[in-house]
Amino acid sequence: MSRNDAIIDYIRELLEPFGAISARRMFGGYGIYHDSVMIGLVADSTLFLKTDELTRPQFAAAGCRPFITESRGKPIEMSYWSAPEDAMDSANAMTPWARLAYAAAVRKANAKPAPKASKTRSR
Repeated sequence: MSRNDAIIDYIRELLEPFGAISARRMFGGYGIYHDSVMIGLVADSTLFLKTDELTRPQFAAAGCRPFITESRGKPIEMSYWSAPEDAMDSANAMTPWARLAYAAAVRKANAKPAPKASKTRSR
């Protein structure tokens, strides 16, 4: 079993009380899904959970940090934040955070897309 497989197995164990979890390889890490909705990602052996404007303050208050990627040489903060350290030790402690991540992911999935800017043509 590879180190990545062991990490994914451990995350599945942590999230078991929350419900069925699947993991898909992506960009050198894994996407973590519940009910076909991406609620988290694993990068560099760290679990990051989906946040939004409603849940991000709770993650920040718990000492979590955002997932930051780089694009064109510039850092970009994503809407995924690390799970609280104490939640990584217990399924009971992880379940409320998984619920927050799922709620944020569902809100994002159900959000109406922003209107596209109309292109005006000069004649």
